[in-house]
Amino acid sequence: MTEAVIRTISSRVVYANAWMTVREDEIERPDGSPGLYGYVDKPDFVLVIPRERDGFHLVQEYRYPIGRRSWSFPQGAAPARDRADEARTELAEETGLTAARLESLGRLDNAHGTITQGFHVYLATGLTPGPARREASEQDMTQTWVPRAELERMIHDGSFRDSCSIAAYALLLLHERTGK
Repeated sequence: MTEAVIRTISSRVVYANAWMTVREDEIERPDGSPGLYGYVDKPDFVLVIPRERDGFHLVQEYRYPIGRRSWSFPQGAAPARDRADEARTELAEETGLTAARLESLGRLDNAHGTITQGFHVYLATGLTPGPARREASEQDMTQTWVPRAELERMIHDGSFRDSCSIAAYALLLLHERTGK
């Protein structure tokens, strides 16, 4: 089956800053009808699952857009040679941990209906503690280690809601089950 394509007629920047660009595109649908599509253009980031024993290191910080603190796996973007180096940098910055082994679990889309951004998921093992080197925007960040059963309870009861982290955890579960 051939996929119908939406054609871009024009595109304009509605807003831009150092972290994102908001665009509005005039489009034409496959049936010829016109439309508008607004979306955020933002670079990819990395998400690291730091696994130790039968549990995980988590971080918690205040997230301004949702007005509350939120648990997640370490994640973000940092200048780096490649995605694996970026993952090591983010892990060390946010948790102080260094990983002896880093394995790519894949790339996922982040809110594919509204943003161009995706994220690259890494499993970090063989962890060694050290001092965190958090950015100014992460000054309220805390971290903790939780057993796997506790993480799953947190997901189930809604105290762990970060959708990217939950999707990354699903990739990890598939990896553990299939070895891929």
